[in-house]
Amino acid sequence: MAPPTSSAVTLHINGEKYTLTVDHRTTLLDALRERLDLTGTKKGCDQGQCGACTVLLDGRRSVACLQLAVAAEGREITTIEGVADGDRLHPVQQAFLDLDGYQCGYCTPGQICSAVAVIEEHAAGWPSAVTEDVRPGAKAPALTADEIRERMSGNLCRCGAYAQIVRAVARAAENAADEVKEPVA
Repeated sequence: MAPPTSSAVTLHINGEKYTLTVDHRTTLLDALRERLDLTGTKKGCDQGQCGACTVLLDGRRSVACLQLAVAAEGREITTIEGVADGDRLHPVQQAFLDLDGYQCGYCTPGQICSAVAVIEEHAAGWPSAVTEDVRPGAKAPALTADEIRERMSGNLCRCGAYAQIVRAVARAAENAADEVKEPVA
């Protein structure tokens, strides 16, 4: 008897649970777009090279085109639809809007999800390939334009809005740092 080729999975997406039966080969991207009608996550290259399908899995960046839906069961998935807090835009979304960090907008959902994770990774002190001092205990690097470009390098923009994207990520990071510094009343 052949093993089953599909399974029922429960996906935790943007704070909600969705149970569906999927073929074991179904990518998270296809489950999101074709089965759950969460079309904010875009299908670009379908090979993990462009970043258009970037989502957050347990708060970390993941290209949904390379992630199997069955392997995402039990993990917290955040898509672009779940980044905002109700009607209040996430600071990264607001910075992209304020600083024209998008042109055609196709790559923007993946860029924003990636930027959210970049800011958190940087705040946690994670080094990048351009970080000068990567020794344990080293001071976290400044989030310079070079750091942002390196950390966002997995997300491509065919329109070339990179200068605005870097500015938007920098502003959102500054705003996040300012929020941390403010005392809670």
